[in-house]
Order: sequence, then C-alpha cells, then structure tokens
Amino acid sequence: MNRQILVTLLAAAVFTALAGCQPSTTSDENATEAPATTAAATEPAAAPVMTETTAPMTDLEQLAQRLVTQSAAVKEGEIVLIYGRQHDAQLLEDIAVNVRKVGAFPMVAYSSDRMSRRLLFDVPEQYDTQTNALAMKLAGIVDVVISLGNMTNENLFEGADPKRMAARAKADEPVAKAWRSNNVRTVEVGNEMYPTSWRAKRFGMSEEDLARSFWNGVNIDYSQLQTRGEQIKATIAGGDEIHITNPNGTDLKLRVKGRRVLVSDGIISEADQKAGGPSLAAFLPAGEVYTTPVPGSAEGKVVHSRSYFHGKQIDNLTVTVSAGKVTGMTGSGPGYEDYKAEYDAVADGRKNEISFVNFGINPNVKLPASSPVGAWMPAGSVSVGFGGNAWAGGENTLSYGTAVFLPGSTVTLDGKTIVEKGALKL
Repeated sequence: MNRQILVTLLAAAVFTALAGCQPSTTSDENATEAPATTAAATEPAAAPVMTETTAPMTDLEQLAQRLVTQSAAVKEGEIVLIYGRQHDAQLLEDIAVNVRKVGAFPMVAYSSDRMSRRLLFDVPEQYDTQTNALAMKLAGIVDVVISLGNMTNENLFEGADPKRMAARAKADEPVAKAWRSNNVRTVEVGNEMYPTSWRAKRFGMSEEDLARSFWNGVNIDYSQLQTRGEQIKATIAGGDEIHITNPNGTDLKLRVKGRRVLVSDGIISEADQKAGGPSLAAFLPAGEVYTTPVPGSAEGKVVHSRSYFHGKQIDNLTVTVSAGKVTGMTGSGPGYEDYKAEYDAVADGRKNEISFVNFGINPNVKLPASSPVGAWMPAGSVSVGFGGNAWAGGENTLSYGTAVFLPGSTVTLDGKTIVEKGALKL
C-alpha cells in the first residue's frame, strides 16, 4: 500500500457524490486533542466482539467517542466526512452522533465492494483523466475525515487495465495536494490490518486472533504510545546512516540526517495541528515512527518475501537500488506480472525514488513470527517504500507507490543496533 494513495482516497472518496471510493494503485491492496480532553483522560475502549464479517458488535459507542474526541480532535463547528462500507453502518452512525455531540456537523458516506468495482470497470475510460471538481471544492469545506479501511474482497480490482489505473492516479494528485494544503485531518481505522478472513490467512493466523491483535492495537493507551514515539523519534532524528539487513537478502543503506521524523501515535494533537501537513494523519492501529531518506542516498537491495497484488501472491519481489532510485526489479508468483505491468504503466520517474523508512512501535499488535507478510505497526517491524512520500513528510507527491514489509530485520543507526531480528532495541 502507498499512503500517498491512502490520503488521496480519503480526499477523493467523495468522487461519487458521497457514495463509493476509488481503488488504490499499489502492490498490496489498498489511509489530538478534543475540547477539554487529553490522551490520558480517556480510557481505552474494551476490544469489540467480532462477528463472522469482523465488524465490532459491542463497545462501538466508546470507540466512536474516542475516534471523534481523541484521535481526530473534532471541534465545534467543524465539518466531518465519515465513510466506510455498509457492514459497519452502526459504527458509522455512532461516529456521526459523537461528531454532533461536540457541536460539529457529520457527513456520512458509504461504499461497497460492488460499487467500488463498478466505478472502475463500468465508468467510461474517457473520464479517467478528470480531476474531480466536487472533491476539489470539498477540500475547502471539510475539516476532518474519519474512514474505516474495511475492504472485504482482496481481488476486487483483478483485471483492471494498468494504463487506466495510472491515469486515475495522475488525475488524483491535485486532489490530494488540495486536501493537504487545506490541512484536513484524517483518521483511518484499518491500517491494512482490518480483520477479515483473507487477511488472517495471509498472516497465518485465525480470524479471531487477528481481530484480537487488531483491536488490542487500536485500544492501546495513546498517551504511553506518544511518549514512546517521541523517544524513538529523537533517536532517529539525531542519527544519520540507517542500515537494514534481513535473512531474505535485503541489504539497504540510506541517510536520514536533517530529514523530518514523524510519529503515528493515534492522536492528532494540538502540536500536530500547528505543524500541519503530514502531521494531520492518524493510522489506527497506531504506533509508527517514520522518515524520508536524504535524496540520492539509498544504496543496496530490498527483498519483499511475500506480497499480494489484487489478491494474487508475489514471491521475492527484489528491488535493486542505486543513488536513491530503483534501477532493477525481479519477482515471481502469479501476481508479479500484473504488478509489474501496472508499475511500468506509471510514466513518471518519481515512482523509482526510495521514499521512506518506517519502524513499528506498538507492543499490542502481535503477528506470527513465521509470517512472511509484515505490517506497519508491530513493535520491531520495519518497512521501506518507493514512490510517493508526501504522507511521510517528503517532497514526492506522486499518487503511486509500493511499501515493502521486512519482518525479522536487523537495523543499525550509525552502527548502533536499534532493531535486532525483529525486536525493537530502543
């Protein structure tokens, strides 16, 4: 997933007049403080009970209140766009009610897998290059977006024309820029871990165990996560050369001296709101520290042991890096050919730039040690990416990119080990 795309989706979900959202163009599916409320003042919600569709059935009111007042810091008079799929209707409604409770104005949009697919395949190609006028206008109206990343079908966009996907991504770029420049706050519940049967299968765990890990991660004490995140941020900001190695063959060096370091701690705080830009996004479950490399500094090789593209497995996606850019790519598995076709269809050299490095710091999110498929936020997890990185504080605004998850990695910062075989040492 590329979070440049996620931010675009959060902005452009309104493309269908508050109906459905556009698909991502990435390699692996598809992105505070309230009045008189602080992180420490709000108790974490109990983990919701999950049904077979993995929608939480209890404690929704407490969860909604926490999202509105703590994560998104919704204030009186603000306009809040809320959207997700129809099987989470109750939570969407509860969020809307809690928005109104603080004197703000909710606008609820729903999507469905059927609608999302039709919006891609049934809309004439002639409209792929349109920059949506409605989304651009709403960029000047909406203050907050709260979304549920609960896609239930992993191969929803299988068979999509790579050239059409690239054209839509290019058309989306001005929309994402407009929403960033207007400092719209975004809270996304999902972070590529929203519990579904297909995600559980990918991680090699039961759906119940995935749901438990997910909600434990969402319901962590955000005040403690803030403190931990700031400590790790200071360490990385004070260093320069990062060296990532992994038993799968990954061996990458890059420099980060002088680059902005950001923390996803579950709360869009007052300080985040003053900073603006990429500080105005919260991805839940939270727990990440990330930065962008010094341009041209990345050298080496990155191997993604297992990933998926439109539900098809990719094995050993191997990327050669020189002078900060992708210079070669190989892979295998049923999804590789389709992924490579879409990558090649993006006629923009920015897709090749090594764009971010991300460290997970959430101790509540547990994945099987044997799983070759990683995630953003488990403590000790490492990921890197190429393509757009505006979400991470970088200058690359391209609405396309790839994240590579590297579970079990070892990382040094100026020679000091900060992650050892997937265990965070800071």
